[in-house]
Amino acid sequence: MFDILQKERTIAGKGFNRWLVPPAALAIHLCIGMAYGFSVFWLPLSKAIGITESVKCGPEIGFFQELFVTNCDWKVSTLGWMYTLFFVFLGSAAAICGGWLERAGPRKAGVVSAFCWCGGMLFSALGIYTHQFWMMLLGSGVIGGIGLGLGYISPVSTLIKWFPDRRGMATGMAIMGFGGGAMIGSPLAALLMKNFATPTDVGVAATFVVMGLGYFVFMMSGAFGYRLPATGWKPEGWTMPAMVESNAMITKKHVHVKNAFKIPQFWLVWIVLCMNVSAGIGVIGMASPMLQEIFGGSLIGVTGTLTAENKTAIAGIAAGFAALLSLFNIGGRFFWASISDKLGRRLTYSIFFILGGICYFSIPSSALSHSLFFFVAAVCIILSMYGGGFATVPAYLADLFGTQMVGAIHGRLLTAWATAGILGPVVVNYMRDYQLSIGIPKDQVYNQTMYILVGMLAIGLIANLFIKPVADKWFMSDAELAEEKRLAHEKSEKSVLESNSADTSQSSSLVVVLAWTAVGIPLAWGTYKTIVTVGKFFN
Repeated sequence: MFDILQKERTIAGKGFNRWLVPPAALAIHLCIGMAYGFSVFWLPLSKAIGITESVKCGPEIGFFQELFVTNCDWKVSTLGWMYTLFFVFLGSAAAICGGWLERAGPRKAGVVSAFCWCGGMLFSALGIYTHQFWMMLLGSGVIGGIGLGLGYISPVSTLIKWFPDRRGMATGMAIMGFGGGAMIGSPLAALLMKNFATPTDVGVAATFVVMGLGYFVFMMSGAFGYRLPATGWKPEGWTMPAMVESNAMITKKHVHVKNAFKIPQFWLVWIVLCMNVSAGIGVIGMASPMLQEIFGGSLIGVTGTLTAENKTAIAGIAAGFAALLSLFNIGGRFFWASISDKLGRRLTYSIFFILGGICYFSIPSSALSHSLFFFVAAVCIILSMYGGGFATVPAYLADLFGTQMVGAIHGRLLTAWATAGILGPVVVNYMRDYQLSIGIPKDQVYNQTMYILVGMLAIGLIANLFIKPVADKWFMSDAELAEEKRLAHEKSEKSVLESNSADTSQSSSLVVVLAWTAVGIPLAWGTYKTIVTVGKFFN
């Protein structure tokens, strides 16, 4: 019954169209990307019992008691732990299970991801219904987080193998989906909660059920849409360009994942990703309050004391600004990853750090002069390069370490993301609190923080410049590579054609169009909803 999940069954025949693989990856990433949008549930869940107003717990109820309490509402800060667990377990699962994924194949990993992510949402729905927060942490935080990790890395090596001519673009398309997941999921969740809400229910449990079931169908479709190219496959008529062929930074050999932690280049790329993400996360977390605190009433042409109505209008503009940043975050993933195919990964990251440093450095001056245009432009560019860093790094790893186990190596590298998720917000939040404590005006409390983030980018730039080709001793020998291919159940093109178990069907243009339409419609809807919100900023 599970034979269809075997890696051998996912090897594509001669007539398969490689453009069917990106929408399969997007189908999974657009679903798990909702992890970024879970904050849409926090406020309703904080009123799950009180409905209109939160029923606050007494001072005797600590965090441990909140896991089991049923007669008072959860605090928003408590609910935020689910978000923390998402990314802790994403990084852990990706690092631990990467080697298994390379041998089991993307289809099996995608199916396990669907069961974990969607099953976690259904278990969380039961936790909401019974008002047991431990069930939500276990369901979405732990089990769902494992699904996040497997789903995130499942298409990486597959796409790189299908697109040797466009490694950056291919991974950029998939990882763009992870950034776009919340753009679809957040407004969808808001609509569902509004529909399911009653005088005695905030509608979150039912929303979790509907979204969990819907995501399951979408993710399973994506998992079964995965195909692997036969060993030795390359696009028809394509030959590696001479400039790429002679580029020492792009290897034709392969590093085993077990050696990744021993290689200096791995840790240099780790620092590169960590510094880029730390600085970007710092800005994401404070972009909206920065806009409100720096520009205040000038956003709506008001000076002096602000009324409640004025503050509401400013908050609406800030929400539009946050939506604008999400568009640049998503678009940057595809743009910069695609550009890296032409510029090379090291030069692309150097641009991130140099241009990013200029943008961070300019923000205090823009704030001091109240130049809204330059402030917004700088932050938008920063967010595009934050997303671009995520999308470009898989191709960077493939260039340095080869394609055989790049998915597993990428999984281990994601520990840099987990580290950055702590480092960036801690630096920004503590610096802001310290600046306020010594009497710095609110519109200036971010100045020193920006300079610290410039320093982080400088560290990343230095690490990036030190990255050189990997030494020959770290690559697998021909015998080791052959054994790894055997364990990974790889097949040559000849054996695929001779095998009855391999997929030898032709892919029609209509099937490709339908596959892209299936992921394009929700993505277009999410983009439309985001643009409507962005309109509040420009109006």
